[in-house]
Amino acid sequence: MIWNEKYECMERKDLEALQSKRLRGVVETVCNKVPFYQNRFLETGIVPSQITSLESLPQLPFTVKDDLRKNYPFGLLTTDLADIAEIHASSGTTGTVTVVAYNREDVALWAEVMARTLACTGGTSADIVHNAYGYGLFTGGLGIHYGALELGAAVVPISSGGTKRQIKLMQDFGATILTCTPSYALHMAEVISEMGVDPALTSIKIGVFGAEPWSEGMRRELEKTWGIIACDIYGLSEIIGPGVAVECPGKEGLHLWADHFLPEIIDPNTGEVLGEDQDGELVLTTLTKKAMPLIRYRTGDITRITYQPCPHCGRTAPRINKLKGRTDDMLVIRGVNVFPSQVESVLLEIEEAKPHYQLVVTRSKGLDELEIWVEVDEKFFSDEIKKLETLEKKIQSEIESVLALRTKVKLVEPKSIERSMGKAKRVIDKRIM
Repeated sequence: MIWNEKYECMERKDLEALQSKRLRGVVETVCNKVPFYQNRFLETGIVPSQITSLESLPQLPFTVKDDLRKNYPFGLLTTDLADIAEIHASSGTTGTVTVVAYNREDVALWAEVMARTLACTGGTSADIVHNAYGYGLFTGGLGIHYGALELGAAVVPISSGGTKRQIKLMQDFGATILTCTPSYALHMAEVISEMGVDPALTSIKIGVFGAEPWSEGMRRELEKTWGIIACDIYGLSEIIGPGVAVECPGKEGLHLWADHFLPEIIDPNTGEVLGEDQDGELVLTTLTKKAMPLIRYRTGDITRITYQPCPHCGRTAPRINKLKGRTDDMLVIRGVNVFPSQVESVLLEIEEAKPHYQLVVTRSKGLDELEIWVEVDEKFFSDEIKKLETLEKKIQSEIESVLALRTKVKLVEPKSIERSMGKAKRVIDKRIM
């Protein structure tokens, strides 16, 4: 179902005209109302009147997460606190959280793009949404919630945790859409199987999974286990929360709502704008957010973009690929770039391994070492050292063929790697401890 055909199926020339108009407006707003951008524009010699079209966009400076931290808590607002309806925050590694704020128009915008998002996956007003994203300062839970209400669907605000209770309520209420992180969906499948229930026999028909990069192998595992269509959803709190982009059931890229969020792909090292179908860092400019708009925000997410209409659903909104990873998640081991999702894709092709793993990075004699801890499926876990050594070598060889890097593999017992109710912790970097 297409929720807002005017914008989801807009001709590219019309979309670009709309984006240009909205870009001029948001640049003028931040220049007039946000001291941070006033100073940044002065430093770079930019006058808002010079920004006349999308071609002017590369003239504008980037905004990065550290800019939000330095302007904590409300330095980037365009309005008085009296006009703010909702405040969210995400934890930061520096100890200063990243704060985002919404006025009532922003909350309505969030509900609109999330209604589009759920409809794009196949959701309708007849669905019951089991929302296991976290509620609170994290934007995931409330974003899905607002979208489900706008769509007219029933929403179960279960949040994360209490997995056995979740499963009982999912069954009792007849939920048809499951929303959570992919790693938590996998954990829920383990628990429901232990309860003697086949996940594929539940009423769930659609999974809307995001908040962490996940591979095609993970999708196959989730679809097979739950008997569902598994769609990837993308968003980030700095921009709006969930609702920036989502897959349709065709699963050939995530439709990005570019009438509200203007995308670019850049070289993460040079900042140069890249062309269509080139891998790079996604940069987003909020075109319609009122309380806290951002100009050329560097997301840190690695993907590519296409402007070709979707062959499955007919939407003309640009599509981004499933995220390859994040610039800050990427490990550089002896000159080789490694993303956790690459390891995941290998493990999901190996019958004896489970898709529960961690990458442990250490440093020995000045050289970085990568050890991959992998859970073994209970059916194949054995006390026979030879069998385990053979499996270790098999996994090591498969990973080396993908990464072009020699790694160590450590097999661990089933369920020994901690399960997450939210984003899975994939990397343990002991180099900085």
